[in-house]
Amino acid sequence: MPANAHHGSGNTSYANPILPGWNSDPSCVFVPELDNTFFCTVSSFLSFPGIPVYASKDLVNWKLASHALNRAEQLPELSHSGTPSEGTWASTIRYHKGTLYLITAYISWYDGWHPDIRLFSTTNPYDDAGWGDPVIVQNPGNDIDPDLFFDDDSGKVYMSVAAGIWISELDVGTGAALTEPFRVWNGTGDRNPEGPHLYRKDGYYYLLIGEGGTETNHSVTLARATDIRGPYEAYPGNPLLTAKNTDDYFQTVGHADLFQDAAGNWWGICLATRSGPTWEIYPMGRETVLFPVTWEEGEWPVVDPIRGKMSGPLPPLDKKLPKAGPFVGEPEAMDFAPGSNLPGSFLFWRPPAEELFAVSPPEQPNSLKITPSRVNLTTDVGYDPRVEGLGFVARKQTATLFDFSVDLLFAPTTADTEAGITIFLTEYQHVDLGVVLLPDPYNGALVPSFRFRAETSGKPNITAPPETVVPIPHSHSCRRICDEK
Repeated sequence: MPANAHHGSGNTSYANPILPGWNSDPSCVFVPELDNTFFCTVSSFLSFPGIPVYASKDLVNWKLASHALNRAEQLPELSHSGTPSEGTWASTIRYHKGTLYLITAYISWYDGWHPDIRLFSTTNPYDDAGWGDPVIVQNPGNDIDPDLFFDDDSGKVYMSVAAGIWISELDVGTGAALTEPFRVWNGTGDRNPEGPHLYRKDGYYYLLIGEGGTETNHSVTLARATDIRGPYEAYPGNPLLTAKNTDDYFQTVGHADLFQDAAGNWWGICLATRSGPTWEIYPMGRETVLFPVTWEEGEWPVVDPIRGKMSGPLPPLDKKLPKAGPFVGEPEAMDFAPGSNLPGSFLFWRPPAEELFAVSPPEQPNSLKITPSRVNLTTDVGYDPRVEGLGFVARKQTATLFDFSVDLLFAPTTADTEAGITIFLTEYQHVDLGVVLLPDPYNGALVPSFRFRAETSGKPNITAPPETVVPIPHSHSCRRICDEK
C-alpha cells in the first residue's frame, strides 16, 4: 500500500473518527460558494429524521446542519418498513450551480430487490424545510449506492450504482434515465463491488468503489478511463485503502469518497469501526474517518492507512457556522424549555406518532413527555408502525466512556407499564433498564420495580444476561428517579 501521503511541515494533527458514533457510508463535498464549507452525509436506515447533513469549515469541528429527510411525507414508505436493514442506505452529496444535491436509495425487502432512488435538493443546507420532496429517479441498473456526477466537459449528469458498476445518464429535474445503463467495471474480483463515485481529473474519469462487503474484508479500490464508458484500467496498487488482514484498531475500512479543499488539497473520508481485528465489540458502529490524499497530476492518488491520530494540511481552525447547537461529540444538556423543539440530535425509530411526544407540557414545564406506547422496544407480531407509534427517542452514542443521566418522572397505575433507558441498536438488539409496575409475588399488590433485561435475538451467538427485577425500596418511591450511566 502506498504510504507517506502529505508528510510535510505544514501539516496539522487530528483525531479519527471525525464523525464519531453511527455515521456510516459517508459522502462529502466542498462548497466554496457557501463560505468555504464542507458538507457530509451518512446513511440512516430506519432512523428519523433521516439522511443527516453535517457542516464544517475546518474538517475537524462538525455540526449537524440539517436532515434531508425530515418529514414523513417525503418518504411515506419509511413508516411501514419492516426489518432494521431497510430504509435509506448510502447517499452521495454534490453541489452544482447553486444547488446542493443528495441522492440516496430506499430499500425494502417486502417485494424483492427493487431499490428506490430518490434525489433531494436544497439551496439552504442549514434548514430542514429547505429540503423539498425528493424526485423519484429511474434506476435502470436496479441497484444501490447511487452516485451523482456532473461532467463539466460534456454538460451531462450521470448516475452510477453498485454491482456492476452501472452508469446511466440522468435528468436531475425529472429523474428520468436518458440512456440505457452501461456496465463499466466489476472491481478487482472481490465480492460486493459497490459505493461508486466518479471524478474527472487530468483527462481521466476516476472510478472509486468499495469491495469485499462491509465486514473486515472491506476495501477501497480504484480504476480510471479516458472515456466514461471505459475501458477502465485498475490501479496497479489496489486496494487503495483497506484494513483487511491487519491487526489495526480501525477495521472494516471502506466506502470512501474524495474531495478537495480551498487550497486544492485532496482529502478522503470512509467508514471504519473501532473494533480491532476480532470485530466483536464496537458500540459506536460504523463511523466516519478522514485521511489526506496526495494526488499528483496524471498520477494515481496516494493515501495512508487509517489511524486514530493522523496529520495533513488542514484548513485553519474555524468554528463559525450559521447553525446553533453543539458540535459533534460535545456534551449536550437538554432542559426542554417552553416553546422549544426536540434537539436535532434526537432520533426516532421510523417517523414518530407525534401525539406520543410533548416538549414542556403545561403540567410539567421544562420536560419531555413521552406517552407509553402499546408495545415495548422489541415490539410484537401485531405491531404496525403505520397506525401505532413507539414511545422511544434516542441520541447517537459517540464514545465508550461518557456520563449520561436522565431525570425520570413516572407514576404508573397499570400493570406492566414501563419507562426507562436503553442501549439500542434495533428491535432485535437492545439492553434496557426500566421502572415497571409489577405484582408483588407475595400479595399481588402492584409495586414499582427496577427491571434489567436484554434482547439479543439479532445476535444469535450471544447469550442474553438473565432478566433481573428488584422492587424499588419505599425510601426511593418518590416520583423523581435519576438514571445515570
